[in-house]
Amino acid sequence: MRPQPTTLTSGHATRHRTPARSTGFRSRLALVAALTVLPLTAACAGSATTPKSADAAAGGKPVDGGTLTLAVPYGPTCLDPHQGQADALFSRAALDSLVWQDDGGAIQPWLAKSWKISEDQKTYTFTLRTGITFSDGTPFDAAAVKANLDHVVAPTTKSAGAAQLIENYRSARVVDPQTVEVTLAAPASSFLTGLASPSLGIESPATLTADPKALCSKIVGTGPFTSAEGFTPQQGITYQRRADYAWAPEGSANRGAAHLEKLAVRIVPDNSSRLGALTSGQADAAAAIAPVNVAKLKADAKFTVQSAVSPGVPWSLNPNTEKGPLTDVRLRKALRNGIDWHLIVQKLYFGVYPAATGPLSPSTPQYAAAVADQYKYDAAAAGKLLDDAGWTARDGEGYRTKGGKRLSLDFLYIGEYFSQYTALATQVQAAAKDLGVEIRNQNLDTGTYVKRVLSGDYDLLNSSANNASPDALRLVFGSAHIPTAKIDNNAARYHDDQVDSQLAEALATTDVQKQKNLYASVQQKVTDDAAILPVFSNASVLGTSVKVHGVLFEQQSFPNFADAWLAQ
Repeated sequence: MRPQPTTLTSGHATRHRTPARSTGFRSRLALVAALTVLPLTAACAGSATTPKSADAAAGGKPVDGGTLTLAVPYGPTCLDPHQGQADALFSRAALDSLVWQDDGGAIQPWLAKSWKISEDQKTYTFTLRTGITFSDGTPFDAAAVKANLDHVVAPTTKSAGAAQLIENYRSARVVDPQTVEVTLAAPASSFLTGLASPSLGIESPATLTADPKALCSKIVGTGPFTSAEGFTPQQGITYQRRADYAWAPEGSANRGAAHLEKLAVRIVPDNSSRLGALTSGQADAAAAIAPVNVAKLKADAKFTVQSAVSPGVPWSLNPNTEKGPLTDVRLRKALRNGIDWHLIVQKLYFGVYPAATGPLSPSTPQYAAAVADQYKYDAAAAGKLLDDAGWTARDGEGYRTKGGKRLSLDFLYIGEYFSQYTALATQVQAAAKDLGVEIRNQNLDTGTYVKRVLSGDYDLLNSSANNASPDALRLVFGSAHIPTAKIDNNAARYHDDQVDSQLAEALATTDVQKQKNLYASVQQKVTDDAAILPVFSNASVLGTSVKVHGVLFEQQSFPNFADAWLAQ
């Protein structure tokens, strides 16, 4: 997707950003663990390193042709974003969306040129653009939209995340080839934001009736690229330019075919090998540059580093508010204020990852900055909270006790999905010990982990949610999303009637000021209740050769190569 980028500046940094995607706790607990292709990076919201040369800064005149090779740490478990947590970088090249979300959070036309919303906010009538085709020759029309929405929510699709973005969807009706009427079971102000997500990218209806497994390796869309070979696990995918592409959104720098002849995405799991592929010229770009290497790469005039902070809920530890010691809000606040989270993040990630300052990332629409002060380090206040809660004695190892019982907390994780955070967990464990709290880090197999989560047998879990809507708060703190019979997003098992009511009210209104007030109130309430221990904001970091130009970042922080080109 190629809307005209908005440029944000922060100090000496510049960033371009365009549309959206969502991941969350639910899929992290599922087998795929919701690991994103471009996991963690960036300095502050809306930042990227300024290009090293005048040509790179100005962009120059785009050149057509060439193959851009991109090295990434891992690929999706399934290329089809309707089914699995397919990373947007892999699917967006082939799939356009009905609408796109600009940098200010506003929804703009794309495949749909306009829409009307009924007075009761349950019916959306979309008027579609004409002359658009899928790469298999199938025409894009109202029937295709209906087929896609029905496919996302179909039980046989077993959607890991896309269906949650439109969970109020009830049905779609083809009015005529260019008009589709979508009916919701209840008002959902986040519906259009969900449609902007690559997880709701539009696929050829001719492919949606096939074996779902086939879609995991090959998807067909209306996008600027297509892949005849499809995705090969552990290797990657090569996309070829669609010469007839001519329906990028209005305002796009390039409304026609992509400049690149090919986009080759290669899976290179090892951080050093991926960086080496970039610096040796085997790759033109590399994702997920390790924090320890970012400064050195920035200092090299042959390369550029771009980064973008993800919207949604930061990478966090979620305290069990329903069972165990952390039902006491004083203990939760003691952990929040008695561990110097910002220092840990700075020490481990060299200033590359931004420390969290609330239940939403600052890049999320309607982030409430007013709560940030409550996330400051205050060891004295934390010690008093523990004393007030009765944990005044100490055992031989220095841990606090009450009634002869040690203050111990179980932190559960699945090792194969947690390796990049092991050092973080160790640092948190050490800081908690200084506070007198024992955190027992437990590396579990998936089956045991899921069983314990569903039964509430834990004290701490980690999660995050990349979501370009403040409705992410409902998915993470709404009581309907407590994992009991099935895996879901409310890892804190938090239940507050006022929060539930305000989140429902925010979802049901299109009044932006009212939404802002409601979401600010929710952020304040979950902060007062210490229902989350946010650590750092997820983000994307991309290292490129200076010959690479035109890479934009979508609203949910992943890079988009539809406008990219290579200097000769």
